[in-house]
Amino acid sequence: MGKSRMVGAGVWVAAVVGLSACAHGPQVLLPTAEGEFRIGREDVVEISVWRDADLSRTVAVRPDGYLSLPLIGEVRAEGRSAVELAAEVAAKLQPYIQEPKVTVIVREVNSRRIYVTGEVVRPGTYPLRGRVSLLQAVALAGGFTDFADREGILLIRQGHGGGQYPVRYSELLAGDDRRTEVFLMPGDTVVVP
Repeated sequence: MGKSRMVGAGVWVAAVVGLSACAHGPQVLLPTAEGEFRIGREDVVEISVWRDADLSRTVAVRPDGYLSLPLIGEVRAEGRSAVELAAEVAAKLQPYIQEPKVTVIVREVNSRRIYVTGEVVRPGTYPLRGRVSLLQAVALAGGFTDFADREGILLIRQGHGGGQYPVRYSELLAGDDRRTEVFLMPGDTVVVP
């Protein structure tokens, strides 16, 4: 049971997660984002100004979401695509350079992380590269320990569509038509009690 709708610049795909021990119990839609990559804190970007090596450089996005560039100073990078950031830098360079041509290349993606904690073999922080499901995140963390409560997993999501979502391992494995895989978003925390 999936449902797609436009939210801002991204497409949200609904994933269904069971909430009770009963197979026919209440369910909640859990959105997972897909769409254009957005620059985040601690990402490293290369800003290239055509025919101007002094203004071209590779910089890290600071923890406050901004980066600093010569002539123009502070520019907000967090939450923007590479194209949007290039347009902003070009607009700010306009008073200094005639028709500036700016390209932004994301060199390192450090902002997209997930956290897996609790009764897994290797709890910790893991990079979110591409689409990673909740089951794959548990596998990245080495799987369940002998004391794990597989039916009491909790997914904690921040931001838009955030909240706490109980997840039952058996329902993820069931694969019936009423349930789909749960894909993680940057900042998600998987807690295995």
